[in-house]
Amino acid sequence: MDTLFAAKNWSNLKLIEVAFYFSIIAGLVLTQCLLFSSPLFADDMRLAKATLAPVGIDTGSVKNKILHEISPEVRENNFNEEIKRKYPNSLIRTVSRGIKHIRLTKYYDGRPVRINVVEVDLKLADGFELRPELSSVSNNLKSRKTITTIAKNSDSVVAINGTYFKPQTGVPLGTLMIDGTLYTGPIYDRVAMGIFDNKFDMARVQVKSYLKASDISVKVDNINQPRMLSSYVLAYSKAWGTTSPATPKYGYQIAIKDNKIIASSTSPLAIPEDGYVIVGPAKQLKPLLSKSKVELIISTTPEWKGVKHIISGGPYLVKNSEVFVDMTAQKLGSIGGKNPRTAIGYTGDNNLIMVTVDGREGSSVGMTLMQLARFMKSIGCINAMNLDGGGSTVMYVDGAVVNRPQVKGGITLSNALVLSKKG
Repeated sequence: MDTLFAAKNWSNLKLIEVAFYFSIIAGLVLTQCLLFSSPLFADDMRLAKATLAPVGIDTGSVKNKILHEISPEVRENNFNEEIKRKYPNSLIRTVSRGIKHIRLTKYYDGRPVRINVVEVDLKLADGFELRPELSSVSNNLKSRKTITTIAKNSDSVVAINGTYFKPQTGVPLGTLMIDGTLYTGPIYDRVAMGIFDNKFDMARVQVKSYLKASDISVKVDNINQPRMLSSYVLAYSKAWGTTSPATPKYGYQIAIKDNKIIASSTSPLAIPEDGYVIVGPAKQLKPLLSKSKVELIISTTPEWKGVKHIISGGPYLVKNSEVFVDMTAQKLGSIGGKNPRTAIGYTGDNNLIMVTVDGREGSSVGMTLMQLARFMKSIGCINAMNLDGGGSTVMYVDGAVVNRPQVKGGITLSNALVLSKKG
């Protein structure tokens, strides 16, 4: 783990996978030809079928499944048909191959709710990637921009508002990792989605970090987050800004670069390039001053090896294919009631689903978290979570905001979750 808080050939593997699938198809076809064209079985097809039946191989379904996996045309047709089946009586638009934007209205207790959904088959949409994006192009946490600006700066075709943030500063509140760099740590160990090269995962995430210097180990309670207790030890990288925040009572600060302490003070310090400042109780940090090497070690629970990006939210909506709303456990009791909502989830076959719900108006009254959870399950999510909502709820698709946020075009945001072009 380096001082920028970075977390510690697909093509060849895919070639092997395709070759393997083709060998299976060839074997199935050859078996069928040998069995059903051979004179031995030509006169008694029933014998051939009876002989094959105990083996348990449905050659037709196996072949269709393999074709679905390796044939873009078959996969695209199946995806299109599945979207039509899943979202009846809705307006469906193709944004790009494998990316669908769906508009629909549902009624709860006789009141309308306007919903926008983007569903993505990432194998078909292989020229795009899902990633969190900060509002600042220089990755400064204390920044806010509109969703349209964030989307255009990141060359994105789809974007929704991301995790919670501190309104006064724009600093994201909760775990945020982009391209392996951990920008902010968790708040109340809230649920987060891990984004990998070829899959997703969802869990309540903890970040475990500590300073290691020979015989001394100091726990670091969080990274680039507002202070909750004066006893906490916090780390601040250049993404926080040019200088560290104020020192708490009985506190101390040390600046570290290349695993060496380069400055110390009871006052705020300049945050070094490619380095960081640690702020915490003097009795814990001063013993480090005599050490020649100080290393910041960071890990996550769950470990999530190979994770590229992490974005947090809360609460859970769907967990392991069951409705699961743990609002109290994640200290989110204040966001109940019918409100505009934003959610993210994924299906059993790894399709990505992004949802916004308009609210607080007569033509769309919003959803409760339980209603949103049931909706996410109904459209196939095996795991789903709530993102920041209310006035933050906004969805951008193919050059325009497609929902109706309370502020036209959406309020300025700290961060977004975007589907952007690779490269």
